[in-house]
Amino acid sequence: MEYDPSVDALAIDFPRAVDGASAKLVRLDRDRALDFDSEGRLISIELLNVSRGVVLDGLLEPEVVRSALDLVGPGRPAR
Repeated sequence: MEYDPSVDALAIDFPRAVDGASAKLVRLDRDRALDFDSEGRLISIELLNVSRGVVLDGLLEPEVVRSALDLVGPGRPAR
C-alpha cells in the first residue's frame, strides 16, 4: 500500500502482483480503478481524491480498502 499526499492517491498492490503483470485496467469512475493480470486476477486498486472519501460499492476487496484507509489516517472515509 502506498499513499501519496501530494496527489491524494492511494495504491493497494496485492501479493500476487508481479512487475509488468498488468494486462487490463478497469476504470470504475474517475477516482477508482482496478488493475488485472492476464489471468484476470486483481493485482492492484488505485484510488484518487482519497481525502474526499472513497465509495466502496463496486470495488473488489472492500475490506482491504477499508483497512488501508484506516492505516492512511483520519479524514479518509469509506462510503
